[in-house]
Amino acid sequence: MKLYLNLFAKSLFAMVLLNAVSLNSAADSQKILINNVSIFDGTNEEIVENRSVLIHGDSIVEVSEAKETVPDEIRVIDAANRVLMPGLIDAHWHAFLAATPFSNIYKAKTSYLHLVAAEEARKTLMRGVTTVRDVGGPVFGLKRAIDQGVTSGPRIYPSGAIVSQTSGHGDFRQANEAHPHFGGHHGPAAEIGFALIADGVAEVKAAVREQLKNGAAHIKLMAGGGVSSEYDPLDVTQYSIEELKAAVDSAEDWGTYVMVHAYTPRAVNRAIDAGVKVIEHGHLLDKKTLKRMAKKGVWLSTQPFFECSDPLLSPEQNRKLSGVCEGSKKIYKMSNEVSGLKVAWGTDLLQSSDFSKLQVQKLVDLKAYYSSFELLKMATGGNAELLGLTGKRNPYPKKLGVIQEGAYADLLLVDGNPMESIELLADKENLLMIVKNGIVYKNTL
Repeated sequence: MKLYLNLFAKSLFAMVLLNAVSLNSAADSQKILINNVSIFDGTNEEIVENRSVLIHGDSIVEVSEAKETVPDEIRVIDAANRVLMPGLIDAHWHAFLAATPFSNIYKAKTSYLHLVAAEEARKTLMRGVTTVRDVGGPVFGLKRAIDQGVTSGPRIYPSGAIVSQTSGHGDFRQANEAHPHFGGHHGPAAEIGFALIADGVAEVKAAVREQLKNGAAHIKLMAGGGVSSEYDPLDVTQYSIEELKAAVDSAEDWGTYVMVHAYTPRAVNRAIDAGVKVIEHGHLLDKKTLKRMAKKGVWLSTQPFFECSDPLLSPEQNRKLSGVCEGSKKIYKMSNEVSGLKVAWGTDLLQSSDFSKLQVQKLVDLKAYYSSFELLKMATGGNAELLGLTGKRNPYPKKLGVIQEGAYADLLLVDGNPMESIELLADKENLLMIVKNGIVYKNTL
């Protein structure tokens, strides 16, 4: 019986591997030329017309003038001078929880949760988001499956489990659950790899190193209160500077960086003192802190939270959300007024496919604060610069977010000019073609 099970397991693994190879082989077998195309390259405001982009394998191998004649062995897609742009990059995404309520962590089978995440990843790609910076959740397996072609989805830059102090934003124990140090257990969030409680320098180092061992590209700590947790007000500051510094040192030893969840000036300034490179959220910051971030080169990865209530949240959580919502308008206005501040686009949509399907709409929602060009650049070449902070832990070392020779072939062909009307991107029917890693996932031409 044991021999039979071993043979079955080996056979199943071989089938999965064969499937992954066959799905990816399409990108290696044929060159693809997108001809007669206008290009937004992810960095420059000018759209260049009458161009061609040659793809081979996972990469762009040539960007040149439109071709009149093409060798027979090259597959030609005539774009009729429509606009080609890089795939979108969401800098704050939770692939594991984008379509699953927090309550399901406590009652649903883990295998079910991963299947839901895989289906939502497919939908994410088909919205034109070809890369996500995953800022908390057990997505190492999903990332591997996508990379191997077992399933479809965006590139994932994973952080693994979020690291939180006791009573912090990542402490999702219920009121009747004892602390693991005092007779309790770590709970479902820790067991599935979504969040870890770590107190003191030694525990923080261990938690960070565990995520790096598992394949984290970057590390996320909770440095202040949050909306979705029940017991920590928004104004509280979390983790001592010694604990934050321990995380930063451990990440830098592996050639990467730490980001922190924080809203307030006190929490953010402590994180900057510890060497943190990216602030997630920051909706309650003041201009003085934003100027310090700009001077230090610290990124602001904030999100357009303009809906001030959520039916999936408790009254107390909605009260906190209301405060963040009010801060959204102020943070975007102030960030525009601070010279040199690096701002990323992300969405942080959680718990429902009805919410996550609005992912690209959240880019459009910012048109009151930025031009179409600024938004397009922020969601492509700009966010790619943020991803580059992963350094030696970068799972995708070629260029992202740009249309350049040698960059990954992650591309969108848009029916219309998004530089003139950013709203086009929010309707996936306007995405005539979606290419990721050199594979054409959608082509309606």
